[in-house]
Amino acid sequence: MLTAGHAVRCALMASAVLALAVAARPASAEGKLEARYIATLAGIPIGEGNWIIDIGESRYSAAASGTTTGLLQVFTRGHGTSAAHGTVSGNKAPSSVYGATIFSTKKVDEIRLSIANGNVKDNQVDPPPEDNPERIPVTDAHRRGVLDPMTATMLRVPGTGDPMAPESCQRTLSVFDGRIRYDLKLAYKRMDKVKAEKGYSGPVLVCAVYFSPVAGYVPSRTAIKYLAAQRDIEVWLAPIAGTRVLVPFRAQGPTPIGQAVLQAVQFVSVATPARAAANGAKTP
Repeated sequence: MLTAGHAVRCALMASAVLALAVAARPASAEGKLEARYIATLAGIPIGEGNWIIDIGESRYSAAASGTTTGLLQVFTRGHGTSAAHGTVSGNKAPSSVYGATIFSTKKVDEIRLSIANGNVKDNQVDPPPEDNPERIPVTDAHRRGVLDPMTATMLRVPGTGDPMAPESCQRTLSVFDGRIRYDLKLAYKRMDKVKAEKGYSGPVLVCAVYFSPVAGYVPSRTAIKYLAAQRDIEVWLAPIAGTRVLVPFRAQGPTPIGQAVLQAVQFVSVATPARAAANGAKTP
């Protein structure tokens, strides 16, 4: 059964099927994005969310809020917020602070993560995972070399080539959401074109996404087995102006009761001046 928590996670872009990587530091670039998304299930609206991202040379911040809507809101109400900020330095893995709070009819779900150079330093989850002897335990090794869910939605493309090249899709990612550690394999599918109601109009890079649970999950759970078996999940990536960062414009995948889609209806991004230049520093 679809719960408010599930719908809000979709609206917050925190779902596993949307998670992407932050690669090495870009050559230059600063920019901002303000976006609004609509979530549908089998064509029926179930949620909406807003996403604001600020990208700098070596730092970033992102915040999202979402709520259930439409028919789902009649049966169960939910809303939530999610945010992350962090730094990227050279070829080191990102350091970040991540938090998410999701309110549903009967409970509040909170996650707090602190990650330093890709390694989890602090992890607080309320309520904690339920005791289950089948659950694959999360070890210290599983907490190394990972991204938090929000940071993982922003893909930095290193180098000076076209960030929308097929090679940008070719990678395997390690993500930890506070409870479950999983891998995501991305693979190039095709190029497409999109047009938001407000903002971006142009090409998108379409990547296939394959989910592979690693730890923190119960292998017998139907939802885990279903997601791991899927071969038709896609994420459509669009650029943030002034940066070499790609983020989801659309994500879609099958569910037992119909296609789930998260689609941007507003996607407004602008390049911002480099901080050194803004502070009056000389540029070469």
